[in-house]
Amino acid sequence: MAETADQARSLRHVMVVGGTVAEWGELSDQAWSDRINDLGSVGGDAGASWLTLRPFERGVGSDQARPILHQVVPQGTCTVIVDPTPDGRERLVVALRKLTESDQLDEASVAAALLAPAEVEPDLVLLLGSNEQLPTSLVWELAYSELVYMPVGWDALRPEHLTEAIRTFRHRHRRFGGLD
Repeated sequence: MAETADQARSLRHVMVVGGTVAEWGELSDQAWSDRINDLGSVGGDAGASWLTLRPFERGVGSDQARPILHQVVPQGTCTVIVDPTPDGRERLVVALRKLTESDQLDEASVAAALLAPAEVEPDLVLLLGSNEQLPTSLVWELAYSELVYMPVGWDALRPEHLTEAIRTFRHRHRRFGGLD
């Protein structure tokens, strides 16, 4: 069954990758809470059920910054997932260890473990910074996600940047991993 244009533009899961764990930890508790609330609101307004935040890398000085913990924050109709693991390979190893203990090792269970608690892969990945390098935090998400680069740093990220990335996403012809 062919996908309709509306289905191709639907946005269920958005991921924002930017900054370092160290930069995240430099935000005050209030600034961090505001960032989660603002981005979650934009995601929810766009129809997304999930918005995942991931750092680009660990960064220098991450031992001195306030620790960032994995969080799941309901934000209206959108749930914000804060995943501070900057290395997708590390996340993959942890998921595989858990799955081998439960004898549930197949592609679907690996995908579910890597994306949890989100139920679907990201439709859109907003990458902050240069478009010359992919972060190692993206292992699973590259196959079918639309990538939008935004030349701003984590500290300069505003809700308007996510709104612009969503607008760009909605005007793309999605190929879902295909070349044509």
